[in-house]
Amino acid sequence: IPNIPADAKWAQYGMAVAGGDGNGNVTNQLSYHAGLFFDDDQTVLIADSWNNRIMQWKPGDKNGQVVAGGKVQGNRLDQLSYPTEVLIDKETNSLIICDEGNGRVVRWSRRTGTTQGEILIDYISCWGLAMDDQRYLYVSDAGRNEVRRYQLGDKNSTLVADGNGTGDGLNQLNWRTSLFVDRQQNVYVSDVYNHRVMKWEKDATEGILIAGGLDYGNALTQLAYSEGLFVDTLGTL
Repeated sequence: IPNIPADAKWAQYGMAVAGGDGNGNVTNQLSYHAGLFFDDDQTVLIADSWNNRIMQWKPGDKNGQVVAGGKVQGNRLDQLSYPTEVLIDKETNSLIICDEGNGRVVRWSRRTGTTQGEILIDYISCWGLAMDDQRYLYVSDAGRNEVRRYQLGDKNSTLVADGNGTGDGLNQLNWRTSLFVDRQQNVYVSDVYNHRVMKWEKDATEGILIAGGLDYGNALTQLAYSEGLFVDTLGTL
């Protein structure tokens, strides 16, 4: 994980690495791209939500590759419905996907010839995903406003954030959340409708406010519908 110096200055203009050819469903287009995952070789995986597929772009590619879903929206094992997040499990060389519209988390092998996935977790309004160094899977459940930790292959889970209903208290979250987990198993949560980012330490019963939380706004002390997040090894958000 790269560290971001305190005096870092960002480039004024970005460079498109995927899509950029308008809204659509051909392989050089995206339609409401949600979660992103970057591999070590700078391959980017994108939850192309409204196209019900996961796209992969390698550096320099003009067109992406469909690596999961891509058929019409549906609930068969070869289909996805509004996926919101994706990550790579290197141990099994597979994709783990929040198949939000179907209320499940699925796994698709990255091996050539794979045509369908398998269900890891069902009956969950999955929105965000993260995996720690011990390969525990963290899933945010937008329906219950909570984050749970799973051991891969086990449908039993441990509550790691919230569980106290919708709200803006330090022990609450409000709606869909993106996640980041550091090496100490601290969970960082983008608390969208509370316009803040929270840190939940391992086994904590409430979170710590680390950004925003001063209502919706554009001041440097505020956030507006915070979603994706990343934390480096120095704790820079």
